[in-house]
Amino acid sequence: MTLKDSVLWPFTLPYGAVTHLRARAYRKGILKQQKLDGVVISVGNITVGGTGKTPMVLWLAERLLADGRKVGILTRGYRGEPAGKLETSAPADSTSDEVQLLKERLGGRVAFGVGADRFARGQELTRRGVDWFILDDGFQHLQLARDVDIVLIDATNPFGGGQLLPAGRLREARTALGRSDVIVITRSHHAPAVEAAIRRDSDAPIFYARPELESIRAPFHPHLTEKDARDALLFAFCGIGNPQAFLADLRDWKFQIAGHKFFPDHHVYSACDIEQIEREAKAAGAGGVICTEKDSFNYRGVWRSMNLWVCAISLRIDREDDFWRTIMRLRESRSIAAP
Repeated sequence: MTLKDSVLWPFTLPYGAVTHLRARAYRKGILKQQKLDGVVISVGNITVGGTGKTPMVLWLAERLLADGRKVGILTRGYRGEPAGKLETSAPADSTSDEVQLLKERLGGRVAFGVGADRFARGQELTRRGVDWFILDDGFQHLQLARDVDIVLIDATNPFGGGQLLPAGRLREARTALGRSDVIVITRSHHAPAVEAAIRRDSDAPIFYARPELESIRAPFHPHLTEKDARDALLFAFCGIGNPQAFLADLRDWKFQIAGHKFFPDHHVYSACDIEQIEREAKAAGAGGVICTEKDSFNYRGVWRSMNLWVCAISLRIDREDDFWRTIMRLRESRSIAAP
């Protein structure tokens, strides 16, 4: 345990007590969940940082759309939204890069309810005919009842060092996995040690998924191709929850990476940031820079001089048909059990 962790550890005790008592109150019915008139599929995790929630939300939305469902995505947005918003296209001043990414990829095919009060946003979407909801980052949002709870666990750092916030990265104790209906271990084909740890707290079915490069583009130099990116020596930068994973993905995808620079999650890049990135990239001998699609919503204006490529990432789910049938069976069983 580091000195910082030692200092912060006492604060994990009241935090852990509050989260445990809150979950228990909902489980016992002391606190009442609010129920939307429709099916709610929650996507969440038990750690802070990136586990692949946004690609999973995209995957679910595409699958529901393919089945002819009227789909809505309920999301708090980054740091919440001051007022509820119902949108089909992202405003230029949106505070949430993840919401903008989802809207860019899904177009106008999905309705969005953005705000801290996701029940109220869901009710508004219901009046517009939506009856299938994806609750983004919803595992700890116990106020809203859900039909299926999907929990993602990153195989490369499954339990955030084992410490609760603020000393570690756990949002809840691992025993919270007992609430999960389906668990997806991301960034792995097979992780028996992680499975064994999960099985101490949950008997939910376990699936595996990995990030997959869907496309790569050069937004300011459209003549540049993916081959150009692969032939170049690149400098990676990002402001996401799990930057080391992005770096590992780039290398797995056979890009040549000369160096990298990481920023805090949701970082909005200033002109000084861009200058610094390019300066460090040139010092590393790179001929271009590369970032995530999420980052592309956070730099302002035209990129200065170096070639810039943006990665669009999707999720490859093993046994995806079994995964989908499991979700539908859970939904059906909850529907039959409902009074």
